[in-house]
Amino acid sequence: MIDQEFHKIKRLPPYVFAEVNAMKAAARAGGDDIIDFGMGNPDQPTPRHIVDKLIEAVQNPRTHRYSNSRGIPGLRRALAGYYDRRFGVTLDPESEVVVTLGSKEGLANLAQAITSPGDIILVPNPSYPIHMFGFIIAGAAVRSIPIGQGGDFLELLERSVRHSVPRPTALVLNYPSNPTAETVDLEFYRRVVGFCRENGIYIMSDLAYSEIYFDGNPPPSILQVPDARDIAVEFTSLSKSYNMPGWRIGFAAGNARLCAALARVKSYLDYGAFTPIQVAATAALNGPQDCVADIRTLYRERRDTLIDGLAAAGWDVPSPEATMFAWAPIPNPFADLGSLEFSKLLLKHAKVAVSPGIGFGEYGDGHVRLGLVENRQRIRQATKNIKAFFANPEVISEAESISAAAQ
Repeated sequence: MIDQEFHKIKRLPPYVFAEVNAMKAAARAGGDDIIDFGMGNPDQPTPRHIVDKLIEAVQNPRTHRYSNSRGIPGLRRALAGYYDRRFGVTLDPESEVVVTLGSKEGLANLAQAITSPGDIILVPNPSYPIHMFGFIIAGAAVRSIPIGQGGDFLELLERSVRHSVPRPTALVLNYPSNPTAETVDLEFYRRVVGFCRENGIYIMSDLAYSEIYFDGNPPPSILQVPDARDIAVEFTSLSKSYNMPGWRIGFAAGNARLCAALARVKSYLDYGAFTPIQVAATAALNGPQDCVADIRTLYRERRDTLIDGLAAAGWDVPSPEATMFAWAPIPNPFADLGSLEFSKLLLKHAKVAVSPGIGFGEYGDGHVRLGLVENRQRIRQATKNIKAFFANPEVISEAESISAAAQ
């Protein structure tokens, strides 16, 4: 038997969420009712007109053949139409749009396309894991830009570039952010685009939560900045906006050279999503949009229920302006535990599952992420459980023992 580790696997740490997931599975197997805020997995059905279009398309045997790895022309035109309506951005569906198997696949395959071993990629920390590990798998060296710690992002970006040898190849952005729910305005994008154009740095923008916003203006696209398409490509997805996570449909749009590089890699790896799924996705983008507003309202109501309930329980959590997540600082009595141990304690005693912030990078370890993926009744029950958790002297004692053992 060959006893040899594979180089790329060695660069991937154990999946932080696996330990909490194993505890969650064990608790459920033991009969516990776990209220699960851990995974950002929409719990509502896909809108009926989209499902109906899938059923109609799948009944045509011609759609069962190999599809197009770049995406069928009608779907690429539909995405261009969305950008025109929503952002006032005109895209060429032939050269500036690629359909992907979700934005996660698109990011990972673009990383493979543009990255050579030793290239430096700038990634916010904390951030969604694929933003970092897509490039690590491709052989890059990732330099973290700490966010949520105070300080001006552009100053942190300039410092990172100044101290990077060789000069960075690309910068990843994600606003509205997963996990922090932070939003930015168009002026932010103007500053970053200007800096990156001057320094020859590509930008990968993840706009997966473009339609899940609540209190402010709709989140902008980086492609609204003049000349952004000289250096930027943006990823979007139907997963959250239309409750279609398992359908695996996303897009890359923007810089034609980056889109061509992605399309070339994809041509070797896949034949695109199943054609009926692409036809249904076209119906989603071109059809009635009331469902998107309804989904947005659902998450707003759940957000308000969660934030109000946590406040009543004694946990002060900022109310997110966008995304389907709340980014919650670990309360003071538990702050020394770190996010993984706090998540395990919350699961054990409150029967509430959350995502430990350390899973999104070391700068996330002071927080946990809560997904708005349970109905309002179960959210209320969760906050009652959490209130009892905070008031339980046995929990405080156990937390002190864990902290002492770690020192």
